Amino acid sequence: MTASTPPEYVEAHRGELLALTEDLVAMDTANPPGNTAEIVEYVGEYLASLGVDAERFEVDPAKPNLLATVPGARPETLLFNGHFDTVPFDEEAWTYDPLGEVVDDRLYGRGTTDMKGAVAAMLFAIRAFVETDTRPPVTLTFAFVSDEEVSGDAGLPALLDADRLVADGCVIGEPTCESGQHSVTVADRGSIWLTLEATGEAAHGSRPMVGVNAIDRLYDAVTVVRSRFGSRTLEVDETMQPIVEESIDYYAPKLGADTARGLFEHPSINLGTLHGGEAINSVPQSATAELDVRVVAGVQTPEVVAGIRECVAGCEGVTIADVSWSVGTVEPVDSPLVEAVSTTAEDVVGERVYRRSATGGGDAKKLRNAGIPTVEFALGSDTVHAVDEYVDVDAIVDNAVVYARLPTAWLAEFR
Repeated sequence: MTASTPPEYVEAHRGELLALTEDLVAMDTANPPGNTAEIVEYVGEYLASLGVDAERFEVDPAKPNLLATVPGARPETLLFNGHFDTVPFDEEAWTYDPLGEVVDDRLYGRGTTDMKGAVAAMLFAIRAFVETDTRPPVTLTFAFVSDEEVSGDAGLPALLDADRLVADGCVIGEPTCESGQHSVTVADRGSIWLTLEATGEAAHGSRPMVGVNAIDRLYDAVTVVRSRFGSRTLEVDETMQPIVEESIDYYAPKLGADTARGLFEHPSINLGTLHGGEAINSVPQSATAELDVRVVAGVQTPEVVAGIRECVAGCEGVTIADVSWSVGTVEPVDSPLVEAVSTTAEDVVGERVYRRSATGGGDAKKLRNAGIPTVEFALGSDTVHAVDEYVDVDAIVDNAVVYARLPTAWLAEFR
């Protein structure tokens, strides 16, 4: 049967989609160093072969980005975003080739699920529109970026700073699966990064009572922050409550219901680094600690920062040396974008797709803060950044089908 629609084309040419994904995975784009020039050249040539113009945009020649547009019947613009770089890998630790190996119905390799499989699906959706001579109902733009894995400035931030991204909605191909469950992430959490400094009085380790231990003071302060804020119930807007509940339901099978609820109803507080002391036989005179505090979207992060400042002010010998923070962002759970992505994905996979919050924050936060409604969605595996990372071939195909169907579904939500 001749494929007459883009989704049908994807299904009929799954072998070619797998081959494209293998080609992308075979190129080492580990970051650091994050050199993506080779893969950008390859993708540029791939798009040119389809008659699609692609523009290279770079602030760092080693980390270029690629922009492409497929004109639609209407001016509304749907943006697809994916990143080329991956985290590093230790080849000796892998059972399979980290630059790609197909075993049964899985493709193993660094970046297969995060997120070259999704990038390949986006590229193949473009091919499906071209080869079936189908004009998308809305204009489609694609931003394939570098430097995402290290939160660098050469990728998406450079495009935003240059005002090169204008869209009415965006789908990022980050994997949104965990333990066999599917989801679309519609929110991220706010973050507070604190550097605490403690001072004490040096003394010999054999007479610790003569001095004042800065590490002890510092750890006591961390304990106070945890006890006062870690159990605090967060007050969130009513519009966030359905997302909180779906997030809890999503994570409960893996974390347990109580832990999952605590993750979104209370701040999470992680002691990331602790430095102090010069020798085992000396009482440390100074010490520093770095705390990572996360709160669900809808919570006013500045108010939490003010509360932590007040708390630390009561800890003798401890001060906040540095603080940075961000506010969580959210795409309304009933928005046209969320409805289109979640219902299309549910129809393709035949299973529930949760509308949840991410536990951290990334490029979706940057895009939402730039005024572009954004969600993350890609079928994949829960092997992100892991040894023997893999993606099921069916997941790559289903992603391409979802992306090919999404423009029509998204436009329908406006009517």
